[in-house]
Amino acid sequence: MEGFESLVGVNFWTALFGFCNMLITFALLKKFLFKPVKKMIDDRQKEIDGLYANAAQEKAKAEALRAQYDAKLKDAAAEGERMMQAATRNAHIQEKAILQEARQKAAHTMARAQAQIAMEEKQAMNTLKDQVSGMAVDIATAVLEEEIDRKKHAKLIDAFVRNLGEPS
Repeated sequence: MEGFESLVGVNFWTALFGFCNMLITFALLKKFLFKPVKKMIDDRQKEIDGLYANAAQEKAKAEALRAQYDAKLKDAAAEGERMMQAATRNAHIQEKAILQEARQKAAHTMARAQAQIAMEEKQAMNTLKDQVSGMAVDIATAVLEEEIDRKKHAKLIDAFVRNLGEPS
């Protein structure tokens, strides 16, 4: 059994040396492996946190810009509507002005035409009067030159009436 104890047995010095070896290994690993890895992980976490913070800020800025864009878009739509209404109002005003001007021109043209018709009518009446007076003078001359009896008088009147329709 002595062989078995030596094979399975625990030697105090060997156990102490193994334990010290393990403590030194942990101390070295802590100093040269765990601290740099922990520092690298912490730095990476700070970088990720910074990226998330920047992303949140950029998202807030984007939402603010979108809100401004929406407001400007609404303002532009409202301005466009106001411009359309103003253009429609101006078109109606111009339409009324054009119609009024056309009516005035038409009234002026009608007045000139009526004045011209009245003047031509007056000229025609004067011409007719001149013709009638000329005929009356001719009849009077013919009557004075001839002695008139009833038959001649009737003939002269008939001739006068026939000559009324003919231009002289």
